[in-house]
Amino acid sequence: MTLPTPVLLYDQPRAPNPQRVNLFLAEKGVDVPRKTVNIVAGEHKTPEYLAKVGWPVCPALELSDGTVLTETVAIARYVEALHPEPNMLGATALECAEIEMWQRRVEFGLMNAVAQCFRHTNPHMAAIEDQSPGWGETNRGRIEGHLRTLDKRLDGREWLTAGRMTVADVTAYVSVLFTRAVKYEMPEGLGALAAWRQRIAARPSTAVLSGR
Repeated sequence: MTLPTPVLLYDQPRAPNPQRVNLFLAEKGVDVPRKTVNIVAGEHKTPEYLAKVGWPVCPALELSDGTVLTETVAIARYVEALHPEPNMLGATALECAEIEMWQRRVEFGLMNAVAQCFRHTNPHMAAIEDQSPGWGETNRGRIEGHLRTLDKRLDGREWLTAGRMTVADVTAYVSVLFTRAVKYEMPEGLGALAAWRQRIAARPSTAVLSGR
């Protein structure tokens, strides 16, 4: 059975979830035509977009048979099925479980804390969020703890798990970059995290994030 191929990525290159997909695709060496979606202007909620995608989110990946996939990890799983190497989601049952574990820890930890801070304290987000500045600042206070957890995990390791760059590292790297959007200064003493960031920044794939 021939699987349908990606034909279009609905993208917003400044937003973290699309950045995760873009970095994942770049690591895979997969290039897909993009269509930029203006989230702040509400383009992801228009009748036309909803009729095509079926859900008011971005990114979304349209396939050659008309199927549209949303959710970053769902998109990553499908792309990995089409392009198994380099493996980024797990080559064994244990790797799959550990990669998923760290991916979820980062997504619900650091990434969520930064996102809540950004959405509730950035004036531009008032167009799409019923803002609670106090909640935003509460989450700002949680960022350091999540960063220190990553630093501890990376002490003596090049990657979060599996001995190579995986989707968990993609999520973590984009989440760390996202802290710049809330003008968060990196705490001192996170040497392992800093070295890991440098390793990823040196990879050709991160060119897709340049200037974004």
